[in-house]
Amino acid sequence: MKFRPAEKLYNFFSNDIAIDLGTANTVIYVRGKGIVLNEPSVVAVRLHTKNVLAAGARAKEMLGKTPENIVASRPMRDGVIADYELTESMLRYFIGAIHEGRGGFLFKPRPRMIIGVPSGITQVERRAIEESAKEAGARMVRTIMEPMAAAIGAGLQVQEPSGNMIVDIGGGTTEVAVISLKSIVFCRSVRVGGDEMDVAIVQYVKRKYNLLIGERTAEQVKMDIGSALVEGDLHNKTMAVKGRDLVTGVPKTVVLTAPEVNEALLETIASIVDAVRVVLENTPPELSSDLVNSGITMAGGGSLLRGLDKLISMETGLPVFVAEDPLFCVVKGAGKVIEDLDFFQDALME
Repeated sequence: MKFRPAEKLYNFFSNDIAIDLGTANTVIYVRGKGIVLNEPSVVAVRLHTKNVLAAGARAKEMLGKTPENIVASRPMRDGVIADYELTESMLRYFIGAIHEGRGGFLFKPRPRMIIGVPSGITQVERRAIEESAKEAGARMVRTIMEPMAAAIGAGLQVQEPSGNMIVDIGGGTTEVAVISLKSIVFCRSVRVGGDEMDVAIVQYVKRKYNLLIGERTAEQVKMDIGSALVEGDLHNKTMAVKGRDLVTGVPKTVVLTAPEVNEALLETIASIVDAVRVVLENTPPELSSDLVNSGITMAGGGSLLRGLDKLISMETGLPVFVAEDPLFCVVKGAGKVIEDLDFFQDALME
């Protein structure tokens, strides 16, 4: 196949990229280079001009701390676009950052993109992501379901005629799927994930202690003493949290215990376990028999919650494994697809 002159320039100045456009983090994989960017999905803009001041970690530091003329927000919610313009601005900022120094002012990067999306996404939501990517500079956009990308990134043999089960717990959604022959046999997507866990902790502290804490504080509590099962030394773990007393209105500190945080997370964890059960109940018997040996593979940041793998194993009776580098399974899988588009063509969404 001969490239037109413009196409040759695009290929020279632009890198094919795979994106995990997550609710919590945006991770970008460049063909031939691997993961080159891992930033929080946050963007800060001037209110009247819409000029991007910062995106990623620097913008996350501004959350809840900006003056009236600056807005710092997360444009992705539950794995889909909540604010189209801000998502486009954030993507353009990140694409520009990874292409910095290539083409200068003479040539804008026009990469080909593969983007991971939740399996429960609607056509309207999917089109919004594709259009946002094109407006940000992509010349070709294809989407791949996140559980498929996570399975490929976790090293599962998705091309084989055997059952592979993946549980991908992201910031906004949990994707549970059984995969065979590069296709999803049955999938359940629930809009519950790491963010929902943070909100549950905020609500619990508010209800029990009349203390209002921020979601960033709740996230730190989850990472430090959060768990799906309270075992061993975890019973004695505590953490001091600071917030605003809702009665007096002044700052206040309370000490949370690990069992309290576990109690706060129980409802969210139950939703994830229920999704796993629903998928198992709807899996064809021949593939169910494969899962007895291959078990369940967990990916996504939420899979790092202490004891969650053990709890799912107890509830299902199947072996449960946490993938290597679970945070990057989706983008690594999408990256493998863009490295070998012909082989993985069937895994992409139509």
